[in-house]
Amino acid sequence: MKALVREKYTAIAEQSQTQNATSCCGATSSCCGDEVYNIMADDYTKLKGYNPDADLGLGCGLPTEFAKIKEGDTVIDLGSGAGNDAFIARRFVGEKGKVIGIDFTEAMIAKARANAEKLGLNNVEFRLGDIDDMPVTSNFANVIVSNCVLNLVPNKHKVISEIFRVLKPGGHFSISDIVLEGALPVKWKEVAELYAGCVSGAIQKQVYLEIIEAAGFKNITLQKDKAIVIPDGILANYLSADEIAEYKNGNTKITSITVYAEKPAKDDRNCCEPGSGCC
Repeated sequence: MKALVREKYTAIAEQSQTQNATSCCGATSSCCGDEVYNIMADDYTKLKGYNPDADLGLGCGLPTEFAKIKEGDTVIDLGSGAGNDAFIARRFVGEKGKVIGIDFTEAMIAKARANAEKLGLNNVEFRLGDIDDMPVTSNFANVIVSNCVLNLVPNKHKVISEIFRVLKPGGHFSISDIVLEGALPVKWKEVAELYAGCVSGAIQKQVYLEIIEAAGFKNITLQKDKAIVIPDGILANYLSADEIAEYKNGNTKITSITVYAEKPAKDDRNCCEPGSGCC
């Protein structure tokens, strides 16, 4: 699954923004036919620090807008792509802060670094690595942001635990992601390409929030909850007319949420570092 995601997002990094905007969640998928759909992304263009070269239309929210980033903070952007959210975060942290983007696609890292060089930013860097095994020391960041990426990670528990490890005590995250209420049609789960398209990799909203709580986070808050309506032109590639009607009349909801949570200033769990076996 990781190989599939890497392949898809490498292709996205190497194509134009216009091409990305004509596909579902930015993925280079045939599922959108010839019509233009940008069904999940929110509009970044009015945010200070916005750089059009870094906007590939891959997000499903505006987590950086909600992230309570302060001047001088150290911010990590998970699944940083071409650097869109990292450059917005740089506007908040200023000269005294630092922003680190992490992505496991070499083509995305190369694109982000080129964008940072063009902007002349010396306190924004991009690191190649998995977000479920971050190349970052523990208790390092004040804030973590991520935009429509955790749904692409097979092991949600591991990446949420990594976020807890990397945040400083008292630090917090703001993450936008795709979640579900109700069950997806079985056919969708069988189509691997829809995983890279941000749909079939999503999990139940309540389970998503429970994983965050189980990792030790407090003050978990939904900052935004937006329904995602998939056009009939996409549905028709996977479902019959009767199946489309059943899906639309059922209780399944695909939503984009932005969730905020804090790492306690003091960890009372009597636990130890992830990987040691005691947690």
